[in-house]
Amino acid sequence: MQQSITARRLAGLVDGFHRAPAYAGLAESLTLLIGDGRITLATRLPSERDLSVALGVSRTTVTRAYASLVEAGYAEARQGAGTFTRIPGDRRRALDRSLSPRGRNDVIDLNHAAASAPPGVAAAYLEAVSDLPAYLGGHGYFPAGVPRLQEAIARAYDDRGLPTHPEQVMVTAGALSAAAIVAQAFTRRGARVLVETPTYPNATEALRHAGARLVGLPVGPDRWDLDGLEATLRTTRPSLASLIPDLQNPTGLVMSAEDRVRVAGLLRSAGTVPIVDEAHQSLALDGRAMPPPFACFAPDTVTLGSASKAFWGGLRIGWIRAPDHDSGGALRALTEARMRLDLGAPVLEQLVLARLLEDPVPVRDAHLARLREQRDALLAALDEQLPDWGYRVPRGGLCLWCRLPEPLGTDLAVEAERGGVLVAPGPVFALEGGLDHYVRIPWTRSVEELRAAVAVLAESWALVRDRRSGRLPRGGRSQGSRVIVA
Repeated sequence: MQQSITARRLAGLVDGFHRAPAYAGLAESLTLLIGDGRITLATRLPSERDLSVALGVSRTTVTRAYASLVEAGYAEARQGAGTFTRIPGDRRRALDRSLSPRGRNDVIDLNHAAASAPPGVAAAYLEAVSDLPAYLGGHGYFPAGVPRLQEAIARAYDDRGLPTHPEQVMVTAGALSAAAIVAQAFTRRGARVLVETPTYPNATEALRHAGARLVGLPVGPDRWDLDGLEATLRTTRPSLASLIPDLQNPTGLVMSAEDRVRVAGLLRSAGTVPIVDEAHQSLALDGRAMPPPFACFAPDTVTLGSASKAFWGGLRIGWIRAPDHDSGGALRALTEARMRLDLGAPVLEQLVLARLLEDPVPVRDAHLARLREQRDALLAALDEQLPDWGYRVPRGGLCLWCRLPEPLGTDLAVEAERGGVLVAPGPVFALEGGLDHYVRIPWTRSVEELRAAVAVLAESWALVRDRRSGRLPRGGRSQGSRVIVA
């Protein structure tokens, strides 16, 4: 079924418009809602009559506003079906090129939110090498993972209040591999899957590759659109829901325990299985406890974890926690999908992670202290050099989701690259397009690099705005090919 939005709900989102004439103000408000992803793409807008009643304006005002949206490329009118949201072609998912080789040593790469290894990782490698000979007498294939690491991961869930048997854990070659295995195991070609927008783009690519039809769940500046979730579940009935409730990437939001209860109930009623990414869960920087795992509220949750963000990306170890109540059905599906993709993760890296998880506090504390220092340096530089940018300081994670005064994120990314800084604009994280009011800035580089990067961003932003206002000639965009954002 197609997605739609009621007149009453849309009137609440518009929340007044003051530009004259009224139709132009309404069109501007709707453009912002569509461009920022708060109204997802291919959503049928209310009829002109219904929206005019809900807003208390003339039908002519709504008719002209819809016509303006169509002319600007933010909507299309379908004969006999209504008006549907869309995104202009040049505002779709552009500039998604982060891990491509650049051929320059002076580039500050802010495309990937990944830090260097904290103190203690090298020692864990040395200890793991001493453990390795015990495994060299066998074939070295562990499709579910080295038992020692499965046990360590299960204990970590136990410590968070989520009882877990080692047999529920499948170790993978990174979180992206975990996402691909889950997508292959549980997605039927053509099935609908609910996905946050904005979100981590590689997870959506794994679902697309498995043949899923993606349905957007907008994530706003302060929380998930739960009212919209209820309506979307009712009309689309997705089989899966891909969620990042813990320090969401890229917004940094944390779903409250109360909202987890509500979301779990809505998904259960719709027959939708949650797929939850916890890659950033251990990166709270404010000293407060995180909410209980989502699986505590929805026992059928399939949970993804990763060592890349918690310790170091070079480990390339992730995992999947299957539900514990399905008599092995989920694990069988995961194992079958796994065998079609690979035969297991490297043994040495599994032993390294097992060592780290057996005594995680010293390494993690050092990691968080450094991230906290880098975050504070980034915030200070932005406040000084780009005071008109908006952002919400997240509880933790690895990045800042910055709102620009104008929807020029892609243009900014192109200009900043010329100055030696790579940064991912909002459309990279949008499900289908839009969000050009935003850029994601990780704080995973050194304090000195972050300060230098913000200086380049400030200069680039001034150039982009001058071009927008006509004070400078427009430059061409360099689109490039799509590569992975981390």
